[in-house]
Amino acid sequence: MLQRKHLSLTFLDLLPAALDNAPLMILLHGYGSNEKDLIQLSPMLHEGLRYISVRAPHTLDMGMFGWFPLGFTPTGITVDYAAAEEAHLQFISFIREIIVEYKPAGGKVFLMGFSQGSVMSYMTAFSEPELLHGVIACSGQLPEKNLPHTNPALRKLPFLVLHGIYDDVLPIAKGRASREWLQQRVDDLTYQEYPIAHQIADEGIELIHSWLEEMVPRVLESK
Repeated sequence: MLQRKHLSLTFLDLLPAALDNAPLMILLHGYGSNEKDLIQLSPMLHEGLRYISVRAPHTLDMGMFGWFPLGFTPTGITVDYAAAEEAHLQFISFIREIIVEYKPAGGKVFLMGFSQGSVMSYMTAFSEPELLHGVIACSGQLPEKNLPHTNPALRKLPFLVLHGIYDDVLPIAKGRASREWLQQRVDDLTYQEYPIAHQIADEGIELIHSWLEEMVPRVLESK
């Protein structure tokens, strides 16, 4: 059953058949999209998860939202870093609300983000890794400021990073930079490129499915 709900952020809540303390994934859409976007992929990911698809807090236009403002200039995308940090803190508070409200398995959540949603996922993982079971970052990039130093909790956090070779919004160099940075700092990194633009490949969805088939049992075993 899919329901629209509200805590400190608005979200869609998709419950699994077995509801009791199910593992939970929070979905973070990209800039200019909304909470209806990534939730459409949930039937192809893992049937045992509860999916929370969050609407970003900044309204851009009718049905269009962003996590923090961006500027699009001839020389590239500019970021409002103060607003990004505010969004980061707001989202961490939301995760804590979700954990208290739904008591997911292990007392943590998975994150899956696309584009700006991936940036938010990275920011959360780097500051509060103890809240997470794992991170799926699709067509994103590392945050440009305040990258962490060595963190034992971050090192143990699994990451799955997917990127399109022909991405014209966040070029493949952004994905490869994420891979190189994470390779030095986490023990469990899966990275894959696909011959696509700024999107998620069908093969990428299959990889997410298989990755979750490996990760979710770990969560259930640790309950």
